[in-house]
Amino acid sequence: MELFRLIFVVSVFFLIFCLDVGLLKKYTEDDLLHYRNRVVQMFQHAYNGYLKYAYPLDELRPLTCDGQDTWGSYSLTLIDALDTLAVMGNYSEFQRVTELLETTLDFDRDINVSVFETNIRVVGGLLSGHLLSLKAGVQVEAGWPCSGPLLRLAEKVARKLLPAFNTSTGMPYGTVNLMYGVPKGETPVTCTAGVGTFIVEFGALSQLTGLPIYMDTAMKALRSLWMLKSPIGLVGNHIDVLTGKWTALDSGIGAGVDSYFEYLVKGAILFPYPELLEMFNAYKQSITKYLKREDWYMWSHMEKGTISLPIFQSLEAFWPGLLSLTGDIDGAMKTLLNYHQIWRQFGFLPEFYNIPKAEAQPNREGYPLRPELVESVMYLYQATNDPQLLDVAVDILQSIEQSTRTPCGHATVKNVRDHQLENRMESFFLAETTKYLYLIFDTQNFIHNSGGHGSVIWTPGGQCVVDAGGYVFNTEAHPIDAAALYCCSADRQRQLQETEAILSDIDLLQLMGIDKEMENVVWKRRHRKADENPDEVKEKKFEGWDEQQRMEKQAETLVGKAAATTDVLVEMVATEPIVFNSNDSKSPSDDAVPASGDAESSETGESSSCQQKNPSLQVMPPPDDGQLQKPSPGIPPPPVDPVTVVPIDLWTFRVSINNLTEQEKINGLFTCPMRPFHARWSLMGEMFIDE
Repeated sequence: MELFRLIFVVSVFFLIFCLDVGLLKKYTEDDLLHYRNRVVQMFQHAYNGYLKYAYPLDELRPLTCDGQDTWGSYSLTLIDALDTLAVMGNYSEFQRVTELLETTLDFDRDINVSVFETNIRVVGGLLSGHLLSLKAGVQVEAGWPCSGPLLRLAEKVARKLLPAFNTSTGMPYGTVNLMYGVPKGETPVTCTAGVGTFIVEFGALSQLTGLPIYMDTAMKALRSLWMLKSPIGLVGNHIDVLTGKWTALDSGIGAGVDSYFEYLVKGAILFPYPELLEMFNAYKQSITKYLKREDWYMWSHMEKGTISLPIFQSLEAFWPGLLSLTGDIDGAMKTLLNYHQIWRQFGFLPEFYNIPKAEAQPNREGYPLRPELVESVMYLYQATNDPQLLDVAVDILQSIEQSTRTPCGHATVKNVRDHQLENRMESFFLAETTKYLYLIFDTQNFIHNSGGHGSVIWTPGGQCVVDAGGYVFNTEAHPIDAAALYCCSADRQRQLQETEAILSDIDLLQLMGIDKEMENVVWKRRHRKADENPDEVKEKKFEGWDEQQRMEKQAETLVGKAAATTDVLVEMVATEPIVFNSNDSKSPSDDAVPASGDAESSETGESSSCQQKNPSLQVMPPPDDGQLQKPSPGIPPPPVDPVTVVPIDLWTFRVSINNLTEQEKINGLFTCPMRPFHARWSLMGEMFIDE
């Protein structure tokens, strides 16, 4: 009897454990749709409240239903929320807001602004809006993504931030005046994140505009910080940008430091600077050694390594997501689950949490609708598909819905103990918190594209691909399309020149295994004198005639196949144009292009792994503008407008190789722009052997 009781008790505890960690809970597509719609409703309620009661001021005050300027008086919430509209598929509102921002934003003003906040929110928001314009159905101008009104606005703002970096160390002041530069008497003391959080936005600007000053400026600041780390590999919280002396020696991964580490990883992903990842890995070793206790991260003295603050800060909740980007999934999950336990304790994350006492720190018990925890959940769910993470996301969604909603928006939680509210809704609630929540429940969102489809466009440098996945979020959750940056980058131009030089030396017949002797035999056979009597030719038999006939036939077949293959390499015939529906969040290619297995084969019967892996590649014909590189004379663009998206079959654009110049033949070899150049050789090899 006692044995049965023991089994019963153990079974009950196991069942409770499974229910608690979500092992027994399954989420269907209908469940995900349900939660996704709830996130949209939450976003829309707050967004409409801002437009109705606060615009054109920076932020909504959700308790009094009015607005206030906070970071610079430039309609900050509208800029911050722009790309969230695109992510959620509200393309018509995206188009309206884009036009509004283009015509109303004015940065020639005598106001002091935070260099850090203006960069991540305004420059980042405008860049992301620019890069998502085509996706959202905006009529982009000739030269996009290397030019455009939002890009020009972003570059103008960044240019106004540059005077802050005019220091002996290259590290910026924290404040700048948009008209006159660094204000007189401005303190040289800046937080570490305020120095090291520019490479994503400034690097993107340099890639898109061709102006290296932005990338160089951001890299100089990062390298200066790296040189000033302590002997044990840690950095402090605040630094004097004129002298390089640390003024706050507490080292951690939270407030004042956080996005510095984040941008080392993301900068290494976006740009050809492997040193950034090396920096991060070195920091990670020191952080693990001196800051990590079990699965918590605390604060320590940057030179001694002794724990100075046994505190968790809500801003630190980004760390598991960052670890997941570097492949440390197990460590990230353990730390995230610790943070979730705090959320369950209070319903929110307090700004500061005393780890030994397991309580919110007095005077720092608020929750200003921060996104960091849900950001990490989004990254880890993408990496693992663990349904337990959906449980965490649902907890976050329900808490925000139930405790922060007001008649005109969502409000900051002043105290997580009693859920008392404060009269503020920061712009990052619409830029980050709602976006990350939505992306958790929308597993098919274009942001999650893993390279299976994209859009081929014409740029001043020729064809390239955008919207093929690989988006990198800045620290304000503004997605940057890495492929679009590459379209306009100097690296791409250099690589194209190198590959053109390689291709100019290629002998297709040699690659096919056809020697010159066999080629000459075929040539002579095809170019016999017109007055030669065919009947007489047939009678001219001699020793070895049958063998020569066999060789001639084989050579003619191979040469013909080579010509046919070369034709295919430069052939792309568009299907019926499909105009992009700006009110439809679904990519037109989702339904318009059949799967590769169902696609009709080309006339030559050729097939390719490129077609199979990229079944919904799209092409946007080049605009009729003199500044753009025109397509080859033998490849007329489809007669459609520049923002029309046309699904194509990569291998059916037939153009005779004999009508092209040598340069056009070289350009024609680039038939699979979704792949890096080294992969195209294998595709070409497959084409050569396909029947």
